[in-house]
Amino acid sequence: MRPFAALFRLIWGSDVDRPLRPILGISFAGSIAGSCVWSFVGIWAIKKLGADPTVLGIAYLISAAIAIGAGYVGGHLSDHLGRRPLILTAWAGQTLIVLAFAAAGDSWKAGLLILCFGGLFFQLGNAADQALIADLVGPERHEPAYAAVRVASNLGTTLGPPIGGLFLLVGSWTALFVGAATLSAIGFFVALLFLPRRGAYAPEEPPSRGSFGVIVRDKPFLLFLPSAALAWLVYVAFEAVLPISLVGSHGYSSSTWGFLVVVNPLLVTFFQLRLTERLRTVPGAVKLAVGLPLMGLPFLLLPLNDSLAVVMVILFLFVIGEMLWVPTSQTIVAGLAPPDIRGAYMGAFGAMGAVGFALAPFIGLQVRKSFGDSALWVLEAAISLAAAGAGAAAVRIALGRGRDEAETASVTA
Repeated sequence: MRPFAALFRLIWGSDVDRPLRPILGISFAGSIAGSCVWSFVGIWAIKKLGADPTVLGIAYLISAAIAIGAGYVGGHLSDHLGRRPLILTAWAGQTLIVLAFAAAGDSWKAGLLILCFGGLFFQLGNAADQALIADLVGPERHEPAYAAVRVASNLGTTLGPPIGGLFLLVGSWTALFVGAATLSAIGFFVALLFLPRRGAYAPEEPPSRGSFGVIVRDKPFLLFLPSAALAWLVYVAFEAVLPISLVGSHGYSSSTWGFLVVVNPLLVTFFQLRLTERLRTVPGAVKLAVGLPLMGLPFLLLPLNDSLAVVMVILFLFVIGEMLWVPTSQTIVAGLAPPDIRGAYMGAFGAMGAVGFALAPFIGLQVRKSFGDSALWVLEAAISLAAAGAGAAAVRIALGRGRDEAETASVTA
């Protein structure tokens, strides 16, 4: 076990909260199982099933739309039923979805119908996952906790696609889906055995009020949601549109992108926690104001110079911005959320990721087709600035509200 302990200390250090450690293992298992299969589903639909790319895009869009609703519903239910039942239901559902891909055979209609529900179970459990982290550790430990779980997820994402490729190499598409379903089932049993039933900081009683009414009256949170949606538009453009731009407009090969994209999860795995610790005293509004533009503005370099060195600089700056944005935004939402409806807040916030995945490829590719590659990156830079402004403003408003409430309480007392 010593090599594993040494690797754990290398990546996470020795300061990970003990209640959080099962969540690290579960997140690691989930990201391996998910990335093992979802990296290849689009290729399978086109090459194996002969699906029309336009119809495939519509299926992805429907999946994202379902995921948007599932995020809030899953979080809301986790507030009332507990985090554990929703997380286990999501694991079981994801396993069945992957097995259903294998059962689709050569029918593109069946395959794309199953794909439409691909985001359902992930979002159903994701809000419960995020809320459980805040249930397990105190508010002062939220940001390092979210950063630690993100590292586990990125490490699994790094390993999943090679494992999926190995399944394809030694077997077939059926082997890929059965293998990925097996990994997902293992994750389910790991969660069943080790997932905490409740956290030390969880509310004592289920909520006695409706979460939707509270959310629509929470002005800082309502401002933070479009900030998150805009940030996700930039993030998904990096994942889905940048490789198309590099290959189609800048002369890079697909294999070169395969090596470049590994930079992202590797940097997150080894530097996310260290960066979070170094900047723990920096206000969240400042981290958003700096981090989100770092995700978008560097793309403006690409039309000026598309050399490999410049592309590497863009990727590096993007990852720095991403490492500032993700745990900071999760921590902000956990702080904005009333404890009794924390899951619903996390679900609404998580749904913004589905918005990004639904719209970013469509908007980005349409702008690129109509106005050119340079216009695409100007748009992404502008979106990142808008996301930063909205996010920082939401935090400032929330801080002002907190001061007003504290002054009112002191006067009343």
